[in-house]
Amino acid sequence: MTRKASSRLGRYETSTVAGESIRAYVPPPLPPSPSIDLGPFFKQIEAANRALGHLDGMTSILPDTPLFLYMYVRKEALLSSQIEGTQSSLSDLLLYESDLAPGGSPEDVTEVSNYVAALYLGIRRIKAGLPLSSRLLKEVHAKLLRKGRGSRKGPGEFRRTQNWIGGTRPGNALYVPPPPQYVAECMSDLERFIHDRERPLPLLVRAGLAHAQFESIHPFLDGNGRLGRLLITLMLHAEGVLKEPLLYLSLYLKVHRQTYYDLLQRIRTDGDWERWLAFFLDGIEETSRQAATAAKSILDLFAKDRKAIESLGRPAGSALQVHQLMQKRPMITVADAVQELPLSAPTVRKSIDHLSRLGIVSEKTGKQRDRVFVYVQYMNALSQGTEPLR
Repeated sequence: MTRKASSRLGRYETSTVAGESIRAYVPPPLPPSPSIDLGPFFKQIEAANRALGHLDGMTSILPDTPLFLYMYVRKEALLSSQIEGTQSSLSDLLLYESDLAPGGSPEDVTEVSNYVAALYLGIRRIKAGLPLSSRLLKEVHAKLLRKGRGSRKGPGEFRRTQNWIGGTRPGNALYVPPPPQYVAECMSDLERFIHDRERPLPLLVRAGLAHAQFESIHPFLDGNGRLGRLLITLMLHAEGVLKEPLLYLSLYLKVHRQTYYDLLQRIRTDGDWERWLAFFLDGIEETSRQAATAAKSILDLFAKDRKAIESLGRPAGSALQVHQLMQKRPMITVADAVQELPLSAPTVRKSIDHLSRLGIVSEKTGKQRDRVFVYVQYMNALSQGTEPLR
């Protein structure tokens, strides 16, 4: 190992857990020392910033930003939860939120729904003036674990016991984070780094370093992976680079999840921040471009379908209202539409029949009652990359 790498490594603290001696890793404070030479990264940083700026700029041209925000946040929530092992799909989540059907594993869907609520809470608190801090992260964590599998693992509280990653116990784990008595100190150091203006680093570099450091600290008993990915979005939003959380970086991390885990571990074992940073910047650029392209293709789909509906003649007015509703809720029942629109149940049914004949809408359940209708191509576009891991 080179002197440069070894000087970037933290220290090990030996303690006894469940009767066996373990060595827990305490990472050094950020930024890395010796510092990262950003020269080789300038093109990557520029490309990532440009793609992110283009995505952020779309909020000014989207005809219905809340619509896209609603769906993109759910896509990110689903993807981030899938990395942790949930088996839910986007349709499961939408069915769950609409009370149309249980949809998948209730605990899995609850975890994804918690993520949505946690992200919205973090955005609201930042807009209200609360700085990105341990206090904010604890609030977001409490929302993330408010119900479901992690609800008994100290929501909103730094851990008071030892945790580990991989293996059946700390003694055979892949990685053992800092002992609990060092968590608060490590998080204070991380908070200082996030707000450090004396040693300015490009925002995307700071976000990449902060995420990796958070994962090494693993300050909570559960939910660290999801909260660490939320931290990236919250940093970009707090700095005004991303006005709305339209980025679903977890798609990139899900596709390259083994590389993701390996590079985080290489920081701890080899002090190799450079490979991690290159990977992270590529992910920001790639995902930003994908999200912007997806938004454009969805807008084109809406326009194409609207034109087809307009060719219906007299029934077009009602059918267009149902189509407009399904842009916001791509899975609906007749009762939903009647509640949301100034249309009678028979008119809604006729409109859905028209949309079905045009190939825009399809019935999902195969039942005669309580039928659920899906905006097929829209759901297909939104669901790209969200297939559960097997």
